[in-house]
Amino acid sequence: MSFPLAALSVFLLALGLSTGASPLAERLGHRLGMIDRPGGRRRHRGEIPRSGGLALWLAFTLTVLFAQLLPIPRFDPKEVIRLTGLLLGGTLSLILGLIDDRRELPPGPQFLGQALIALLALPFLIFIEYVNNPLTGRPLYFPPPVVVLLTVFWLMGMMNTVNWLDGVDGLAGGVVAIVAAVLFLHAGYRLDPPQHSVALLPAALAGACLGFLLFNRPPARLFLGSSGALFLGYVLGVLAIIGGAKVATVVMAMALPIADVAWLIAYRWRRGRRPTQGGRDHLHFRLLDAGWSPGRILFTYYGFAAVAGGIALLIPSALYKALALLVLAGVLLWVLRQAPPETPV
Repeated sequence: MSFPLAALSVFLLALGLSTGASPLAERLGHRLGMIDRPGGRRRHRGEIPRSGGLALWLAFTLTVLFAQLLPIPRFDPKEVIRLTGLLLGGTLSLILGLIDDRRELPPGPQFLGQALIALLALPFLIFIEYVNNPLTGRPLYFPPPVVVLLTVFWLMGMMNTVNWLDGVDGLAGGVVAIVAAVLFLHAGYRLDPPQHSVALLPAALAGACLGFLLFNRPPARLFLGSSGALFLGYVLGVLAIIGGAKVATVVMAMALPIADVAWLIAYRWRRGRRPTQGGRDHLHFRLLDAGWSPGRILFTYYGFAAVAGGIALLIPSALYKALALLVLAGVLLWVLRQAPPETPV
């Protein structure tokens, strides 16, 4: 089987499974009482189940297992070990999120659970061992303690970035789908030699996200919930590591939500508030309150992820990528200036 046909099969299977499982997840969310009701910072209409993570997990997991049966060359003998860590950590992230969706866990237990899940990735050979120096192009290897801290920080950071991004219908799932497409193109076509078996994983993630978006696009009838957001964040973080060690590519494509998280933590800290305190001072909420339509917000976030991801794919020089990122930072500052922060609700 050719790689394009295998990738298309994986993508369509994940798309179909996610589309079929989303109505089931919606009904299950109602039955289990996992409901978001309007009030406070939530200004949607009606009662919306926040159980979309179940559909995403089912579609991605089954599709990834199916992909292992396809006759695609696998050059890394340790790929199965990393794949096990990916699926195990994704499942544990889903479970942690489901508990939060049911019981609304305090920040402490949430972060502890995320840290343990991130630490569990290490025995499965999922870790950030080095980065490329943008000035010399040579890898810069880290000592073991730094490897552990950096990996845990990265995986927890991605889980919380996607979780905080999930505030406008279709936003988090759409951005993750775009970044997954970038990782697919990188692993499948940009690497030399290409990692076709690894590239099937982000293809499955993109298909699962797009199937879910049929039910999550504005006005949404199904939300990600913490289960879906933590699951997507963990999977995306792991794929950035095992998909050719392109953490920098994901950082570029996710620069807008990552910058919002960093800015928001500093903003709340300066005002004597806990960074984990909920409110409508997230950028997407501020843009909504400033009069932006959901469609305009989605276009801005999607466009930023696609352009930044395309730059990461097309520009080979790390130095030129850094310069391009400065230009994107200027765009980001313009977006931030469109909606001054408000007092959170």
